[in-house]
Amino acid sequence: MVRTSQIATPVRFLAVLAVMLLTALLALVAVPPPAAHAAPDNCTPPGLSSASAAPVNLAAADEGGEDKYTTPNTTPVDQLDVGALELIKPGTISVGTLSDAGPSICVNRKGVFTGFDNELLKAVAAKIGLKITFSGTEFAGLLSQVANNRFDVGSSSITTTDERRQTVDFTNGYDFGYFSLVAAPDAKATSFSDLGPGQRIGVVQGTVQDDYVVNTLKLDPVKFPDYATAYANLKTGQIDSWVAPSQQAEGAVRPGDGVKITENTFSVNNFVAWAVGKNKPKLVAALNSGLDAIIADGTYAKLYTDWVPRELPGGWKPGSKAAAAPKLPDIAAIARDNGTRTEDASIVRKGTLAQLGDTFFKWDLYKESFPDLFKTGLPNTLLLALVSGVLGTFLGLLLAVAGISRSRWLRWPARIYTDIFRGLPAVVVILIVGLGIGPVVSDITGNNPYWLGAVALALLAAAYIGEIFRSGIQSVEAGQLEASRAIGFSYGQSMRLVVIPQGVRRVLPALMNQFISLIKDSSLVYFLGLLASQRELFAVGRDLNAQTGNLSPLVAAGLVYLLLTIPLTHLVNYIDHRLRTGRPAPVEADPEPLVTSDGVVPEPPNKP
Repeated sequence: MVRTSQIATPVRFLAVLAVMLLTALLALVAVPPPAAHAAPDNCTPPGLSSASAAPVNLAAADEGGEDKYTTPNTTPVDQLDVGALELIKPGTISVGTLSDAGPSICVNRKGVFTGFDNELLKAVAAKIGLKITFSGTEFAGLLSQVANNRFDVGSSSITTTDERRQTVDFTNGYDFGYFSLVAAPDAKATSFSDLGPGQRIGVVQGTVQDDYVVNTLKLDPVKFPDYATAYANLKTGQIDSWVAPSQQAEGAVRPGDGVKITENTFSVNNFVAWAVGKNKPKLVAALNSGLDAIIADGTYAKLYTDWVPRELPGGWKPGSKAAAAPKLPDIAAIARDNGTRTEDASIVRKGTLAQLGDTFFKWDLYKESFPDLFKTGLPNTLLLALVSGVLGTFLGLLLAVAGISRSRWLRWPARIYTDIFRGLPAVVVILIVGLGIGPVVSDITGNNPYWLGAVALALLAAAYIGEIFRSGIQSVEAGQLEASRAIGFSYGQSMRLVVIPQGVRRVLPALMNQFISLIKDSSLVYFLGLLASQRELFAVGRDLNAQTGNLSPLVAAGLVYLLLTIPLTHLVNYIDHRLRTGRPAPVEADPEPLVTSDGVVPEPPNKP
């Protein structure tokens, strides 16, 4: 006989497990570490304390030839026709940017897109008389998103090249760029000329540094999706060196990391500029006018001094050829006073265990991460998973019914759909839906791909859920259909009222597993470009990782994923057990024995 306590065990286990995980998370938030220090922040203006002179360890310059693109002059901003700027939304510049490359482009701890590039663009927009909105995306897809009218402007410290100009147009330059080679002092390669085959050279995919290593050095680099991940791999010894933009390298390297900038070289092919779609020449001209205007009124010099105070290379200045050079303080002298080039502590390597602990288990960063993870990341993750799960379940059921239909006109489309969507990578489907359908329905979505991301996840999930339903329906004994037909049900009624309900019941555990997968796959929606308030768990963790240069926020995001998935996993097991064993019989209480006046318990009468 099954007792009530045995039936309640799985439920109690789930409750206890959830409470334990939640308690652990709250403890990390509530209890400060013994000797906590304020975590470094790569997304606040460092000021002149970070001033750096032109590199003394400069390799041979590779300036990409003559500057053929900087305009000779610009139109004064008061003569611009703001209503004719070909904007996606009139009066507002939509900007695609990154969140992981401070101090140039990043998300600060208030969830605001900022950094030198973006603050400069805000000032330009204000000078022109336009509003501005920022969305986070991946660099690998940024230029195509600008070209396809997903964004008006791409802002990501983009070095202009002739190849990139085939896809988008660029404004005049607002910044210059060095490449930095970051490595341990005793590494095999401490200069660009030392780089060779067999070395693990890290780059961020799609950047000019990637192109430089592949096409100029003719080497095969290790490609990463973002700067923070590339640098974390360098610190832990997974790559030998990192070729990075100088701003990101200088902002990332910290005392105790065991690495330093060993050499610099000029960026190839021109300057750093904002990317604009080729169908928007008036917007390019307006941004150029605004850039010249903020150079003239001193805004450029202030932002440059606050965010990226570096000595300008000889012969280069921002803006058009007619713009005056910005009035900057003597950055080279300030850098010498600061002693930024003589910090020996930066090349002292920590032990392996200490390095791992510092990279993944900084408890003060856990405490700072959980509020944003619960406030922003968790609701968006659940919303995306629920919406895509409901839509995917409905579409999957239709696919399953069509897949077992007697009509080939229903079977074949269902089979083709399933084969295609099960075979394509999830990122490809998300990009096709977001960038392909997005412009068509921009009037409905407001050019916000958040719900298109949920639809893309639903289309992917439907292919798998359809197969789950189909296997469940086909596992129902043929006699069930025959019996229902024998009592007068039509084929459609038999399927709808008898066969499908039984099949669905049998596959509930598998459906729950698919929902768990949707929770994790929701992180891929970030490729479409989302507002800071729309970031899911992984995106929030990654942005905090970029701000601090530490992977502890990503581990914290992983713990929140566990808080969601572990109880659901055990719920799946409980549902599966209940479906296999059925509802337990109620426990009958034993009757109380009869006692005679003399205290003797009589024997029960023999039953015939």
